[in-house]
Amino acid sequence: MTSEARPDEDGAQSPPGRVRPPGDRVALRGDLRSALPDASAAVVVTALVFAFLWARMESGSSDTVAVMPFMDDAGTYWMYLLSQAFGWSGLLWAWGTVMLGLLLSGPRPARMPVSRQVLERWHRTTSLTTMALMFAHALMFAAELVRYETKVDWAERLWVGFADSFVPGWYDSGTGRIAIPLGQGALYLAIPLGLLFYVRHRIGANTWRRLHRFVIVVYVLSVWHTLLYGTNVWYGEWPRTTLWLLQIPVAGLLLARLLRPARRAERLGPPKEGVGAARPAWWARAVGRVVAGAVVVGLVIVVVSGRDGGRDRPSHPPATAPHSQETD
Repeated sequence: MTSEARPDEDGAQSPPGRVRPPGDRVALRGDLRSALPDASAAVVVTALVFAFLWARMESGSSDTVAVMPFMDDAGTYWMYLLSQAFGWSGLLWAWGTVMLGLLLSGPRPARMPVSRQVLERWHRTTSLTTMALMFAHALMFAAELVRYETKVDWAERLWVGFADSFVPGWYDSGTGRIAIPLGQGALYLAIPLGLLFYVRHRIGANTWRRLHRFVIVVYVLSVWHTLLYGTNVWYGEWPRTTLWLLQIPVAGLLLARLLRPARRAERLGPPKEGVGAARPAWWARAVGRVVAGAVVVGLVIVVVSGRDGGRDRPSHPPATAPHSQETD
């Protein structure tokens, strides 16, 4: 989830005497060390979210319990709560790293509190932290399923937990039949797209840049997964509206990045006559700008109208588990 533009990729020349490393390489090992403070902050945030979810379950105000009353036992279902906590911190870090990436690859603010190089390093380290949080979210969900499947032996419990969490299309219960593959898609795209930055000197900057644009797909899948399966935003109330509201700045920065990209080669301009190969690319960029603008308008309408796809809170919540246990 690293930014598309580097300091000298927009046509600027390197300062005289400046020696750049071969391929402008950034070592993964160095970024992993730099990510330690960021990852530590993510662990703290995850712990706070976990404590908040635990307290709400203990107090009887948990939306998760409202959706699945059988889970009204924080001591038993603590792994599920931890999975939720990792999921929420992962989504927060994904939001931050996408915002940084769009800021770096779009119109450059006249004044920034830190240098561009610092912003790029933050973008890379938050990207690594996001991948770790996403994997931890899936891993704790799998651990909860292993604990839950008590009617089969350990080998089958491990397989069920792994398959339901990591094999697309395997989970076959309720909303999860759609929501879980969306989350798996986000995870399986995020890892290669994020790590490709560290081999860009082998695959070429242009190839990496084209692939890296799909990072926005990772973020969209993550939000979609949360809106469908996040029991804390299940109902059409303020938490769900807040989640929608946070997408407006992302869509706004994406639109600004498309309208005024940092790289001159990506700027729209008038279509060139007589250049056949360039016209499809021009139209693709033009359509992308129209779609991004429509998304911004749509998000504002969703937030203002309150019609955000949330469910009505039932007077008599369901009393059965959404995922049946396996039997011998």
